[in-house]
Amino acid sequence: MSPLEERLRRLEDAAAIRTLDATCCRLLDDVDWPALVALVTEDGVFDGLSRVRGHRDLLMFSGGLADAGMSVFWHHDGIAHVASGRYADELTHAGEGWRYRVEQVRFSYRAPLAEGLDRHRFALESARSAAVARRTPA
Repeated sequence: MSPLEERLRRLEDAAAIRTLDATCCRLLDDVDWPALVALVTEDGVFDGLSRVRGHRDLLMFSGGLADAGMSVFWHHDGIAHVASGRYADELTHAGEGWRYRVEQVRFSYRAPLAEGLDRHRFALESARSAAVARRTPA
């Protein structure tokens, strides 16, 4: 591979990884678990709220989160929370493109949404006022 071809490959890979991350965020927002799981390798791992491996178990785990009330805001014991954490993902280039081999998240904190963050600057009412109607496909 020539230096120019190598440079182009690196740029294309970087763009594909950014697209993968952006797609993951959109699918989380849309609570589209099957499409989200498709971004992970067949034996991929989610390591965060629990440690889960493989598409079947990832779908069961994700469905359980939805049944427990996970939405844009995380619910714990029936109370909406906000959380902050950091992802440390491992990626691999599979036949269908870049995929997550490991999605790891470590939470820094969580707080009830009604109490807000930053001395109530970001609370339930400010979140409601900032919410936009869900887009429906045309």
